[in-house]
Amino acid sequence: MNYLPWALLALLAYTFVAPLMSLATAEVPSDVAVIISNSMLVVAAAAVVVVSHEPVLEYLTHPDAPYMYAAGICLAVGILAYYRALALGPVSVVVPIFGMFIVTSSLIGFAVLDEPLTARKAAGIAFAALAVYLTSVE
Repeated sequence: MNYLPWALLALLAYTFVAPLMSLATAEVPSDVAVIISNSMLVVAAAAVVVVSHEPVLEYLTHPDAPYMYAAGICLAVGILAYYRALALGPVSVVVPIFGMFIVTSSLIGFAVLDEPLTARKAAGIAFAALAVYLTSVE
């Protein structure tokens, strides 16, 4: 379970993205905010790759590379839409709807990746969906 500290760090960091982006896009166009904030992501990721001496070029044609490219397309569409939604709507509604990716990604994990679906996981997904519904309906 060495992934839990990383997941918690991601939760902590990502907690501030929506409120900060909502403030930023009050006067900055959301597409500009995407370029600036995600450029910081690219620079940070490049630094980690350089420090860890990870080869990049050999993975551009790796048999699993199409999954990375497809994920990149989905990420681009998702982030552009998310930032636009944050610029137009309240964080308290946009974030729970966006957060439904947790439910839909989990369902894909069960259906496509053959991950085990337990009663507890099913209940958690149902409660997550209910929570999103309750927080996003005005």
